[in-house]
Amino acid sequence: MMHMTFYWGNKVTLLFDFWKTDSWSSYALALLACFIVSVFYQYMEDRRQRFKILSSNSKKNYPPPSSNAAVNTPLLYSFPTVGGVWNSARFATAILFGINSAIGYMLMLAIMSFNGGVFVAVVLGLSIGYLLFRTGEEDVVVVDNPCACA
Repeated sequence: MMHMTFYWGNKVTLLFDFWKTDSWSSYALALLACFIVSVFYQYMEDRRQRFKILSSNSKKNYPPPSSNAAVNTPLLYSFPTVGGVWNSARFATAILFGINSAIGYMLMLAIMSFNGGVFVAVVLGLSIGYLLFRTGEEDVVVVDNPCACA
């Protein structure tokens, strides 16, 4: 039967039926794996943020502003392109977002095993990964004013 409250112990099933721990050494290896994946998650999030900044700094083609901007605004926007070609930085950002989302959901499911050690390993891994890889630049807002209308 699945635990519905936090418990402490070395017997845990993580994510798959075949990933079961039955000794302290296998439990320690599972916690180490959770810790490493959590650190890797923060690394990938940093890479994704950097690609996003590259994507936003690319040259953008904006139409000239008109007096009836609300009337001329399209109902559906086209795919984001730069010069008629897919922006590789934006494409890489989308790929990294998908990979990072998958890793994040796997970490969430691991925590949902309700094992206290798994919870601590994931939270410590996320914290250490944030300390090592996240520079705080994700809080920087890039403002692009193409028309310079004042």
